[in-house]
Amino acid sequence: MKKYILNSLMAILTISSISCSTDAEEQLSGHNDLVIEFDNGFNGNDLLLNTSGYESINQEQLKISRLNYIVSNFKLTTATGTVFTYPKNDSYFIINEETGHTEVVLTEVPAGEYASIRFGIGVDQEKYLQGAEGQGDFLSLAEANEMMWAWQAGYKFLNYEGSFTTATTAEAQNFKVHMGSHGSSLDNYRALSLALPSSALVSSELKPVIHLAVDASKILNGQYQLSLEEKSVIMVDENKSPQIAENLTGMFRVDHVHNGASGTH
Repeated sequence: MKKYILNSLMAILTISSISCSTDAEEQLSGHNDLVIEFDNGFNGNDLLLNTSGYESINQEQLKISRLNYIVSNFKLTTATGTVFTYPKNDSYFIINEETGHTEVVLTEVPAGEYASIRFGIGVDQEKYLQGAEGQGDFLSLAEANEMMWAWQAGYKFLNYEGSFTTATTAEAQNFKVHMGSHGSSLDNYRALSLALPSSALVSSELKPVIHLAVDASKILNGQYQLSLEEKSVIMVDENKSPQIAENLTGMFRVDHVHNGASGTH
C-alpha cells in the first residue's frame, strides 16, 4: 500500500513538473537571438595571451599566443524535449581569442524554455564533402582566421600555439597544435551536449546569454595526456590528433545562464 501511494505521488509530481514547464513555454512567444559566450581560461584562471605562468603536465610552463577553434551545428532542446536545430548553412563559427571574437549569436531562435545545448567542434564530413564551392562565406572566414590548411587537407578545428619551457629546459621552445580532420580519410569532428543549470528563456522580449567556461588546459591534459617535450608540433597526426579531438569535448562547461532583454551580462 505504501509503495502504491509513493508511486502515485511520484507520478503526480512528474505530471505537475511537465505541466509547469509546458505552461511556462506556452507563455513565451515570438523569436529572438540567443547568445553563447565562450570564456576561455586555463585550469581555473583567465587566459591572457602572451603571458607566462600556465602549467601543463610534466611541469611544462606555457606562454600561449593563440587559441582559435571552430564550433558548429548548434541544437537547443527545451524542458519538454522539443529540439530546435539552427540552420546548418549558418551554423559554423570561429572563436578567436586573439581578436576577441568569443561570442556566437544564434538569430531567430523560436520562443522556448531551453534546458540543454548541443554543438560540434570542427566541421563535419557532410559539410566538407560539399566541396569548396559548398562552404559559402565560411571558407574565406576560416582562411582569414588561419583555420585552413590547403583545401584537400581541410579545416583546422583547433589552432593552439605558443612557447614552453620544462624543468630541464630553460630556453623557450615553440609549440603548434593544429588539429582537424585529414580530408575525408580521418574524421576528427566531435559533438557534445551540455545541460543548462537553469533554463534559457527565449521570447520576443527575452534574449538569453549562455556563458560557457572553457578550460584550455584540457587540450593537452584531458582524457589523454600529451607532453609538448615529447612532441611540440602536432598537425597531421593519426594518433595524437584524435586524442586531442577527444580532449576538446571535455573543455566546455556551462557556468551560468543570464535571462534578460539585452543579450548581455
